Amino acid sequence: MPDQTLPPHGTTTKKTKPEKKKAGTARKPGSTETTGVTGPPGTAGATAASGTGGTSGTDRPAAAPGPSRRRLLGAAGAGGLVLGAAAGGAVGYAAAPAAATPLTSIGSGRAMFHVKHQPGITQSLQARGHLVAFDLVPGAGRKEAAALLRRWSETARRLMAGEAAPHGDTDVSRDAGPSSLTVTFGFGHSLFARTGLEGQRPAALDPLPDFSADRLDKARSDGDLWVQIGADDALVAFHALRALQKEAGSAARVRWQMNGFNRTPGATAHPMTARNLMGQVDGTRNPKPAEADFEKRIFVPESGSADPAWMAHGSYVVVRRIRMLLDDWEDLSVAEQEQVIGRRKTDGAPLTGGGETADMDLEKTDARGDLVVPVNAHARITRPDQNGGAAMLRRPFSYHDGIGADGVPDAGLLFVCWQADPLRGFVTVQRKLDRGDALSAYVRHEASGLYAVPGGAAEGEYVGQRLLEG
Repeated sequence: MPDQTLPPHGTTTKKTKPEKKKAGTARKPGSTETTGVTGPPGTAGATAASGTGGTSGTDRPAAAPGPSRRRLLGAAGAGGLVLGAAAGGAVGYAAAPAAATPLTSIGSGRAMFHVKHQPGITQSLQARGHLVAFDLVPGAGRKEAAALLRRWSETARRLMAGEAAPHGDTDVSRDAGPSSLTVTFGFGHSLFARTGLEGQRPAALDPLPDFSADRLDKARSDGDLWVQIGADDALVAFHALRALQKEAGSAARVRWQMNGFNRTPGATAHPMTARNLMGQVDGTRNPKPAEADFEKRIFVPESGSADPAWMAHGSYVVVRRIRMLLDDWEDLSVAEQEQVIGRRKTDGAPLTGGGETADMDLEKTDARGDLVVPVNAHARITRPDQNGGAAMLRRPFSYHDGIGADGVPDAGLLFVCWQADPLRGFVTVQRKLDRGDALSAYVRHEASGLYAVPGGAAEGEYVGQRLLEG
């Protein structure tokens, strides 16, 4: 979360009178018991209707007449907007907080489709997101998968440019500009057997190990094909989701779909690292494109690795639906929350002093001789220097899928992290968290997926062409 990743936990908790904490450790909740609370069904019909993170179109002041869609796109082409990897490195959550963005300019933001690395990895956090996995239908194979990726790539290219979908456009986003729309495609472990390409399956795509407290819903995990959609406008994002679903036609069916959101660009007085639904600043120590080893940590090299050639410039993405036990978390005082995380809640700075990006002094003690940052604090455990240098680029969405009859919100984080090697990135850190992290008592991992995301498509190509036609 604030420094690397959320840990798993399998039970909700009920509060009892807190015990006196041991020196140098963050307080855990009192007695625990399994409540049997489960998330909503993972089908497209169940989740798409929830409207997670959306806003109502009513009770809003009428907008002043603005530029036309054509003028927006023209401004995007001439105004030097951030164009993803083609612009020589993106800024934002993945690198540093994005520059202040006037709300009136949100629609004109545009990312490029034909780039070295697929869009949706290094771009700034987007206000709205959809994650969806598909399975090929029985009898469909390599030929059908290739045709589908060809259709999907053309649809994504057009929509990201602010154009209509190639077939049966619904006009949902007719009045909007591209709104920084990105579409990213990945391949699950099961795709390779279905397409007869087992020999091209990367070893890095082997299933993730089991973690002790995982409570995973298999119906909302894995999948042959994975799609990530992000945009700074909810209608633009939904338009892309609907268009891609329709283009799947008779070749593939939705396995699961999840909706997420982040803060809208321009909503704060100055650029800031994002906050999650626990109220914590989340993403302070994310790797940055300006760092010398960024490409090595996040992307598969063109040569010299054990990965197949078709994965050059690609990455491996781990997706985890992490439910936050917000009632338990909000029962803690701010001071207790800060002991769990190891950072100040107000600004994300380490408890040992300084600003948000200051180095954490892991050896500093207080007047009683206790460590200022407890040994089980999340920020301490997830530091790369505590995990053999393991690092991953986190680009999550928050989610909220309603409130149960018991009044408990189904809310948390759609955790999305990128790395060149998931065994050295996510798995290394998660195993460390599994052995004792103070945050574990307040979260629960409910779904999981690992996908190989090939490099960006060159002009005239579709994503995955080098695999499916190689």
